[in-house]
Formats: sequence, structure tokens, C-alpha cells
Amino acid sequence: MTKAPDLFKLDGKVALVTGGSRGLGLAAAEGLAEAGADVAICGRNEDSLATALEQLKKNRARLHRHRVRREQRGRRRADGG
Repeated sequence: MTKAPDLFKLDGKVALVTGGSRGLGLAAAEGLAEAGADVAICGRNEDSLATALEQLKKNRARLHRHRVRREQRGRRRADGG
């Protein structure tokens, strides 16, 4: 039987995971990183993003995090970090 990581090779791909700082989003980011993808995570809480980034670094060196904040007019803007 073929193992799941062999079925889902993502080397050379980039994945953006919204809500990737905890819960299901973090689990998805971990799975994508294990499959070989470079992973970018987004979320609203800077502390949670920093913690998630450290956890994900154990699996994959090339990671990005972005905090999403609400502007005064109700629009959302991503700040790179």
C-alpha cells in the first residue's frame, strides 16, 4: 500500500493557509509542509502566528506569516512579517 505522503508530493509548490495559526488551519499547514510545500500562514493574532511559525519551522525551513488586520473602513489588509 502506498503511504499518504507519497500520494501528495508538493515539492516546489506554495500553499497559503488562512487561519493557520492554530486548530485546523495549523494542522493543514503542518500537513502541507510535510508534503513538501513552502507554507504561508495568515491569522489575526500576532502571538499565535509567532508560536505557530516556530512549531512549523520544525518541519519546513521556508515559511512566511502574515497578520490580517481590520482597517477603519472595514477592509482587511495583510501585513507581512
